[in-house]
Order: sequence, then C-alpha cells, then structure tokens
Amino acid sequence: MNNLFRADGKAFILAMDHSAQMPSPDLANPEHIITEAVAGGVDGFLTTYGIIKNHANAFGNTGIILRSDGGSPNLPFPKSPMDLLYTPEDAIRVGADAILCMGYPGSSNNEQTLKYLAKLCAMAEKYNLPVGAEMLPFGFEKPKDKDGNPIDTRTVELMSFACRQGADLGADFIKAEYVGGPEFRTVIENCYVPVLVLGGSKAKSVEELFTSIREAIDAGSKGIIMGRNIVRHKNIANICEAICGIVHHNATVAEALSILEN
Repeated sequence: MNNLFRADGKAFILAMDHSAQMPSPDLANPEHIITEAVAGGVDGFLTTYGIIKNHANAFGNTGIILRSDGGSPNLPFPKSPMDLLYTPEDAIRVGADAILCMGYPGSSNNEQTLKYLAKLCAMAEKYNLPVGAEMLPFGFEKPKDKDGNPIDTRTVELMSFACRQGADLGADFIKAEYVGGPEFRTVIENCYVPVLVLGGSKAKSVEELFTSIREAIDAGSKGIIMGRNIVRHKNIANICEAICGIVHHNATVAEALSILEN
C-alpha cells in the first residue's frame, strides 16, 4: 500500500485502463502519457496487463494497479456480463503493486462481480497483495421502481452501502463516485478503508475538475483515481502537478490553476 499511498495517507492514481473495454484514442501513446504523468508527480497508475507488460520502464518507481476484470467491450448491445480475467499471480508476474476489479451491487447483469471480488480478495491475501474495488450501485444500469420511475442509483445512501460492502468483502481500498457534496463524508465515515474518487467520462473544464477534487478531499476522500479528464489535457505533466498540489499539499483551486498556468 505504501507504493500507492504517500506518508500523508493519500494517493493520486492516473487511470489508463479504458482502452481494454472501449475505443480510447486518448490512450494511443501510453508511454508518452506515463512519462508525462510521472514527471508531474502521480503516485501510481491503474492500467491494463498489456500496458504494464510493454511499457514497464516508463513507470519508474510509481505504483501500479492491474485492472483484473473486463472482457466485455462497450460495443455490442446488450453487453455481456463482465468476468475476472487476471489473478493475483498474474499481477505479481508483471510487477503490479495491487489489483482492482468492479463491484456492482444490485446489478441484474453484473452482480456476479461481488462474488469474484470476494474470491480475488481471498486469493490476494496469500501474497499480501492489496485489492481495490470500484463499487458502483447497480453498475451502469438504469433501473426503475415498481411504478416505472427511474431509480437514482447515485444517492449518498446507496454509495455508502456499496463502499462498505466492498470493504466487508475484503477490499483494501475503494474507488467510488463522488456524490452528495459535503454529505459524501457519510460515505467516508461508513467505510473503514481508504476511498478514492473516480473522474468519469464527462468532459469538464479544468476549474470544474479541480473543484470536484478539492471538494472530495475536503469531504474525507483519500485521493483520486481519474483518467480521461487528465490525459486529454494538452500538458499532462502540468495538470498532474496541479492535482498533486490539491491532493498532497492542500492547494486551493486557485493555487492549482496557478500551477497549471506556470
């Protein structure tokens, strides 16, 4: 865990695992992105088996988290269920410091993620390999109640349950969506392992991105695991340095913007 989290207990992880499931032109040159992000001070990367294997030298001394599940590209509809693809032994073989998979409580198509999350935690414990769980209530489904009304799957209550379930199944850290503004602290207080906030695919202005990170840290998050809104920036090293300022040095949004502009 010390290879991912600094002495302050926080982490800035750059997510580079999207290309295994969806077209990701932003990740066309992974070595360039890794090199720039390392220069900007990221603590680690969440990425794929292939990227780890083929670009090992670029990571330097940063932490590496292997995305362990998938196998269902975001091309067909309806999509087939996800599955566990890699084991702790596979992660160790390529030099990863941790392994991560999804957890979709309430999902009709992917609730089996909870079973393989539990198995992954038990298997990884033999090697003292940390496991991360990306806990999303109902996954990306859009369920309806008995009256046909859409259910809000991103409430503080549901996210709080999902994160705690991930910890109770054995995860050492959680990747979760930031919901509820200051009420997100309820999610943090109900979960006894570190919670890192995800970024999502929505294109944001840099100020919006920095504001969401600042608010998540203020609500008790131990850092972030974000990707697309960072790797799309024209200067990856600078934006990573600015985000490190927020995560590790308590920088304000204005101070982070100043770092980015210099």
